[in-house]
Amino acid sequence: MKSRKASMDNLCHAVLAVLSIFWVLPIFYVILTSFREESGSYKSYIWPRGFTLDNYKNLMTGNSNIDFTRWFLNTLIIAIFSTVLSAFFVLCVAYVMSRLRFKMRKPLMNVALILGMFPGFMSMIAVYYILKGLGFLETGLLKQVALVMVYSGGAGLTFYMAKGFFDTIPKAIDEAAYIDGASKWDTFIHVTVPLSKPIITYTLINSFMAPWVDYIFAKVIMGNDIKYYTIAIGLWTLLEKEYIELYYTQFYAGCVLISIPISILFVLTQKCYVEGVSGAVKG
Repeated sequence: MKSRKASMDNLCHAVLAVLSIFWVLPIFYVILTSFREESGSYKSYIWPRGFTLDNYKNLMTGNSNIDFTRWFLNTLIIAIFSTVLSAFFVLCVAYVMSRLRFKMRKPLMNVALILGMFPGFMSMIAVYYILKGLGFLETGLLKQVALVMVYSGGAGLTFYMAKGFFDTIPKAIDEAAYIDGASKWDTFIHVTVPLSKPIITYTLINSFMAPWVDYIFAKVIMGNDIKYYTIAIGLWTLLEKEYIELYYTQFYAGCVLISIPISILFVLTQKCYVEGVSGAVKG
């Protein structure tokens, strides 16, 4: 019996090892190519003949058509504002749906569930003409504001995960706060939010990832305004026919650089996630 269990464990470990290789190999290839000295796209070999840091250096210095630093800052600013607004909307809507009882509560939840089943880009053309009619596509700065509005505007519909977490927090805690004279807003800010670090972390990461990696909405709204491109549009530009042979390795260098903020965010919020779980259990 023990030998059979040991065999199953070894088989599971072997399968996991193979899967981990398939998962790590693309990442390893991206990092390896970002340091490749040879220019051009297709190579008959994987391991570079030479290594260099010029791909990163040239990408950061840029030129009139390829301004990675500006694209990076554009995306970072849009992502930060979108993250703050989206997280606020999601948590507020989730708390209301979890704690309050009103006449249209269930119909609104059903509508949100149905709308969440459709991909966001289905409304892309409608959103474009609405923004154009409101004058948000006149300048590059207004286009950035429009992107923040698009990313954060529909965030409230994704409240189901946060609502499920709020449902696990005993309502007796809220009632005790009400007895002490706290309003619903005070209870939400000073009681519920400190106990909700795990879901806040989850919401922040998802809210940050959406504008950081989005291409479709950003391209539709930005058009050909290269100066105000986001990082996703900019990196795709490096793969166009007229640029790919010259900027192919720089594209991979850009892929490595844009993963840094996401990794930093994950490392910082992971601590909050662990503290939130332990705090909730202790409470």
